[in-house]
Amino acid sequence: MTEPSATPTPEGRLNEMLDKVRAYSPHADLAPLEKAYAYSLKAHEHQARASGEHYFVHCAAVADSLIDFKLDLPTVCAGLLHDVLEDTPVTRDQLAAEFGQEVALLVEGVTKLDTLQFVSRDEAQAENWRKMMLATAQDIRVILIKLADRLHNMKTLNYLARERQERIAHETVSLYAPLAHRLGMFRLKSELEDLAFMYTHPEEHARLDAEMKAISVGRDAALERFKAALEKKLADTRIPHRVLARSKSLWSIYQKMERQKKPFSEIQDGMGVRLITDTIANCYALLGLVHTEFKPVAGSFTDYISVPKLNLYQSLHTTVMSAQGDLIEIQLRTEEMHRTAEFGIAAHWRYKLGAATPDAHLEEKLNWLRQWIEWLQDLKSPREFLESLKTDLELHQVFIFTPAGEVKVLPAGATPLDFAFAVHTEVGMTCVGAKVNNKMVKLDYQFLSGDICEIITKRASAPKKDWLNHVRTARARSKIRHYLREKGIVA
Repeated sequence: MTEPSATPTPEGRLNEMLDKVRAYSPHADLAPLEKAYAYSLKAHEHQARASGEHYFVHCAAVADSLIDFKLDLPTVCAGLLHDVLEDTPVTRDQLAAEFGQEVALLVEGVTKLDTLQFVSRDEAQAENWRKMMLATAQDIRVILIKLADRLHNMKTLNYLARERQERIAHETVSLYAPLAHRLGMFRLKSELEDLAFMYTHPEEHARLDAEMKAISVGRDAALERFKAALEKKLADTRIPHRVLARSKSLWSIYQKMERQKKPFSEIQDGMGVRLITDTIANCYALLGLVHTEFKPVAGSFTDYISVPKLNLYQSLHTTVMSAQGDLIEIQLRTEEMHRTAEFGIAAHWRYKLGAATPDAHLEEKLNWLRQWIEWLQDLKSPREFLESLKTDLELHQVFIFTPAGEVKVLPAGATPLDFAFAVHTEVGMTCVGAKVNNKMVKLDYQFLSGDICEIITKRASAPKKDWLNHVRTARARSKIRHYLREKGIVA
């Protein structure tokens, strides 16, 4: 997702795009892409960005990111055209006539509503997010275009006034990066967070960046020593594998420093490797070999293969000590898991393109996303909508068990009411109490990971107005509000 080092001519850049698309979609008819390129270039010909660059440079950069995700041709065309409805005289009907309804719908989905319609910036922001999420429910590609758009805007944020930099960076770290995370797009998430970090905490970013660069030579050497030792230990195994180095992002290191109240020198998991193999069975086999050869750190093992994250992420995580005493985090995963971890839902989307049968993982993911967006639509207040969106994008999650051993993944701060509605709407509606780890708790109890929760129900019971103060998830809030509204208890 890096930009070309030298600015090519428009013809040169178009040829680069065509070559990249041909590499993953050799039989595609690229005429629509050439047409969209020329159309966008012409539509924006008299416009410039704050940097002084021709505006079309931004449109091309967005399309480049979508090509990096290996997305289909209509999405790449929509990336090139994503600002024509908002920033040029081109109408939706004209766009549909030129490129068809599919591309027009995608462009319309990412086009912001006119700010003049709203009394405040907060309301405008909330309604634009609501509009975009509604379009995303119909077509996931809308949000992929918007994320690519935000990525390039963040890369060129230095040309804006300080106040706008801070506002855009804050929105990026509180909404866009968590959304990329929720969609499993970890590489994009980390890039957005590190770019936002430069503007939300400029002094801390500069200091941490300098500290990282100062020790990078030593860390790189330590990592290479460990990789060589690991390869040597695994040389006799017949298990197919490859080893990749993994560097922790500045933002994630900074967050860990803040969370643990430790200086950078005491944060020890900045180094890591990924061990990628072919099957789930071999992930566990390699884990056994790694723990045999290197001393594991107590309490560091997490199994996201048996219990995947909500965003489909799967890996085994462990931390071991190298012969030199360095702590190295190892992530073990299959090639398919690695593809999902890098590109998230975009990987599943392009997987579907060449598949004769639908991708069950993608359909499951999209159904979850559509249902979640439907719950958000039920929230009438713009501020409440945005707050619920931020809550449900919460990166920190807790894993709660039913008495039968089924796992429910909820945002940090979730309560028994959230859990009840996650189990089933009827369980939530008739909840009268909860036992956590065999002890009665109040309905505003905040879960800890590993809690076992049993919901007590009563047929004649119904939601109360104060329940809205005790729930964190959009699902629970939407169901409670819907009931109270029907009963005339809330507007």
